[in-house]
This record gives sequence, C-alpha cells and structure tokens, in this order.
Amino acid sequence: MTAASPHIPVLLDEVVRELRIQPGDVVIDATFGAGGYTRAFLEAGATVHAFDRDPDAIAAGRQWPETQEDPPRLVLHPRRFSEMVEAMTEAGVAQVDGIAMDIGVSSMQLDQAERGFAFSADGPLDMRMDRQRPNAADFVNEADEKTIADVLYKYGEERQSRRVARAIVAARPLTTTGELAAVVRKALGYHAGAPKDPATRSFQAIRIHVNAELDELEQGLSGAEQLLREGGRLAVVSFHSLEDRIVKQFLRDAANANPRGSRHLPEAHPVSPPRFGELSKAIRPSAAEIARNPRARSSTLRAATRTAAPAQSQKEHAA
Repeated sequence: MTAASPHIPVLLDEVVRELRIQPGDVVIDATFGAGGYTRAFLEAGATVHAFDRDPDAIAAGRQWPETQEDPPRLVLHPRRFSEMVEAMTEAGVAQVDGIAMDIGVSSMQLDQAERGFAFSADGPLDMRMDRQRPNAADFVNEADEKTIADVLYKYGEERQSRRVARAIVAARPLTTTGELAAVVRKALGYHAGAPKDPATRSFQAIRIHVNAELDELEQGLSGAEQLLREGGRLAVVSFHSLEDRIVKQFLRDAANANPRGSRHLPEAHPVSPPRFGELSKAIRPSAAEIARNPRARSSTLRAATRTAAPAQSQKEHAA
C-alpha cells in the first residue's frame, strides 16, 4: 500500500459495511481523491475501478502497486464519474458488485491554496476539479449580476444573493480567493468571531456551478443504476442538503417509495418494478468521528441494493 494519505475518508467504516464487499468483488470508487475508500476496498479483497477528473489524484494513484499487478486490482480512469458506463464498457466490464460515491470537493483540493477552492489561505480564484472548464475567476468577472445572484441562491442557498452579486460586480476584477471572500463578507456585514463565515455559501455555490457538480451527480446515479448487478450495493456520501436531496429523491423514485395519492384514486401511470430496494436511513458520522475529522460534520450516507428490474436510461431519468 501507499503511504498514509493526508485525506481522512468520511464515514469509511459505514461505507465499507453498506457495500458488503466480498473477496473477488468488482467495485467502483467513483471519486478516488486520495484513495481512502479504494484502499479499504482493496483490503477487503475487491478489484477497484477508480474514477477522478483531477489529474493530480490520478497521477498519485498510478504509484500504487495494485495498478501494476497482473491483472491489476486497481484500474484508474482519468475521467468524470458521469462517464462510468462508457468507461466500464471500454474496460470490458458489464456489471459490478458495488459503487461508492463521495460527492463534492476533496480535502486535498481544499488544502491546496493554489487550487483556489477555499479562502482559509489566499490563492488564485480557480476552483476547477479537472482544470479544463472556465474557472471561478472567469465566472465572477464575466457573468452578469443576475446570473451570479441566481447561482448563489440556487447552489449556496444564499438568501441575500442579489446583494452579494451586486458587490461582486462592483468590485471586479477579482483574481484571488481572499479578494472574493472579503467582498462577500463586507456585503453581508461579517464580523470576525462570528460562528460561521458567510463567504462559505458563496464559495460553495460558485464551485458547484464551475464544476457542474449537481448535473454530474444525477448522471452518476443513473450510471450506477445501469452498472450494478442484481444484489449490488450503492453507497453515496454527500455534504450538503442539495446533494442529499438529489440522492434521496433518486433512490426513493427508483424504489417506488415516494408518497402516492389517495388509495381511492387510480394511479396516473402504471407502477414499474422497483429498481432499488433496502434503502438505508440517512447515516451520519458519530461524535467520535467528528472530533477526529471536523469536515465529517455535514456528511450523510445513503445506501441501497439494486434489484433485478431493468435500469432506466438517462433520458427516462431526465423525463
């Protein structure tokens, strides 16, 4: 194995437990990052196909000895997890036994000031996971005020999004995380020592927008449904309400578990067989884990088992 990673995987024991990995299983780690989940899956005897759009993560993973085994027990895919169906087809794998998804930004990215994800240390206003999209500076300096306000409200749930957007436009050009954080704080009347920095919501919103994270999540869930064999397990860790809402709704829809109308009224549409079952309740970190890793505080794990019902296509999911 590789040396210990600076990244602490969230809800690791719970994810491993929910996936029910057996030796010889084929498992997808849809968000490789520093490889915390992958390491545990390999130790459980699985072959792992790991995805990451971040070239730094893939480069580090290529140093793992499991990539050199014959056949390799760790196969790295330098692409988005929304492309997992195509990637696994190219790899000659039709179905898998388990899929883990850890949604959002990794600790490695947050801790590298030059990546521009956080404002704890000043750095260039970037926030790109794959470095191929327009970056955060492009967005805040080129988008119109209404577009910025809409992004802040939709993805950051920022109630004063118009005020913040107006301040951003007035302060342009912005080139560093420190400059953006200062503008947001001033617009919202932040005082040092307040329990939560109000810039957090705006940074989250801009990062989600720049990386199209919620679209990625929806496509990744659809791909997982197509790839999991009957009895295969899906485990998804999310870090804020927008992500968790998408995961919860997807699984409830796929399990036919959403509330219906009165039993006296006929169904508007025929009910299709459930595609997932055994939906877990929301699983949250223990107090001990939060003490060890404060970033785990907002995490939620949801898991489910794939049934024998045919998968829906991405077009059907979008309908």
